[in-house]
Amino acid sequence: MKILLDECVPKDFCKSFPEHECHAARRAGFGGKRNGELIALAEQAGFDALITVDKRIPFQQNLRRINIAVLILNVPSNRLPDLLCHIPACRSALAALKPGQVVSL
Repeated sequence: MKILLDECVPKDFCKSFPEHECHAARRAGFGGKRNGELIALAEQAGFDALITVDKRIPFQQNLRRINIAVLILNVPSNRLPDLLCHIPACRSALAALKPGQVVSL
């Protein structure tokens, strides 16, 4: 699975998914893009999933017509230590995600 980490997720979180092709938004050339544009670019680039901590995405974007899954992590902060405890839940969710699906953990 090809995964894109939103800019609000530390790039080192990619190391948590060695079984997947994982890219940070800035390193993928998507730095500074707003959510709608980021999702469109990620789809065009062939990403299967976007991982974010931005809980507003479902309210700001029309996600019914997208072909990329969105995984929203409900964490106290976007610091790496707060994210690392969610890795098992992320792996389970990623294994079951379908295009266009939005899941909050």
